Amino acid sequence: MEQPSWGAHIMTIIRTSRMRSALTGLTLASAALLTQPAVAAETIKLTAVDGYPPKTLWVKEFINFFIPEIDKRLAAKGNYKIKWNQAWSGQIAKKKKVLQGLQTGLGDIGVVTTVFHADKVPLQMVAYATPFVTSDPGLVARTVDKLADSVPEFKAAWKKYNQVYLTNLAVFDNYQIFSREPITTFADFNGKKINGAGLNLRYLQGFGAVGVGGSSVKYYNNFKTGLVDGAMLWAEGAVVFKFPEVAPYMLRADIGSANSKAITMNADRWNKLPDEVKGVIKASAIAYRDHVSKLAASKSAKAYEDFVKMGGKIHKMSAAERAKWANTMPNVAKDWAASLEKKGLPGNAILSSYMDTMRAANQPIVRQWDKE
Repeated sequence: MEQPSWGAHIMTIIRTSRMRSALTGLTLASAALLTQPAVAAETIKLTAVDGYPPKTLWVKEFINFFIPEIDKRLAAKGNYKIKWNQAWSGQIAKKKKVLQGLQTGLGDIGVVTTVFHADKVPLQMVAYATPFVTSDPGLVARTVDKLADSVPEFKAAWKKYNQVYLTNLAVFDNYQIFSREPITTFADFNGKKINGAGLNLRYLQGFGAVGVGGSSVKYYNNFKTGLVDGAMLWAEGAVVFKFPEVAPYMLRADIGSANSKAITMNADRWNKLPDEVKGVIKASAIAYRDHVSKLAASKSAKAYEDFVKMGGKIHKMSAAERAKWANTMPNVAKDWAASLEKKGLPGNAILSSYMDTMRAANQPIVRQWDKE
């Protein structure tokens, strides 16, 4: 066999050397890329607000669930991260001023207690207008969001106040009556001053009680000073605010659940957010809604036990007495719907849709508010 010439042999060596050099260069370049820092995620600053303290269920879970959920979802994409400023307990906006604080940009995102704003966002009151219908906070919250997505007037009401509606929260299973002295019959209500908030004060009409407007963080002092004889609240809230110390009696009437909160954002701030961030916040808000609903339901049983352990006493109202209560009060729902119709809002359609959903879900409805 003919041996290759020395010239050819030298050329082979040169080509091999060049290939090795090229591969070495690629290896070094790849290593350099791996050691380069990743492109930094853009930081967005947001201020979260509510007038209530972190010990309340919804604020606690805003801190422990909602914010981490947003952060986790953004981190998975790697493009944005949020630097949070958290302002609770009225640091920026008092309980009844959160909507105004978000409207003017004092806060970017927050929890609006809608029961204080029945005049501004009246459609949010549908569950308050229909007591003795359901004790399922998850069902209430999902139903209201379904209405908000299908009835344009829901979100349009928020737009008037420079808000973007994200979701609502139902943070309790049932309103109950708490009192300084036992209330076990309707006769016991006569002349009693009962704290409540917004539309639920109308539940007290028809049997001699006097409704006194207020917010749950003030109920304890109202009891202590003798301003009121009773208050309408849920068991978990009564435990958190230590009611057994001043109002050790619970009339367990199971008046029902309602969506008392809404999560909204300042519209100007929202419009400046990247679409990716908007999508993450929307999805996380729904996850937060469902998380809070489940907690509200699961915490209720323990709350009744804790109330007794703290020295409280519970009287369970009979089915007959609950029916009497529901049918003694005015038809709050039809009055509410009629007031909306006068303003050109579809109150009757919303009421019927809400009640249809509850009937389809086989809820223990005591009064058919849209039919009586």
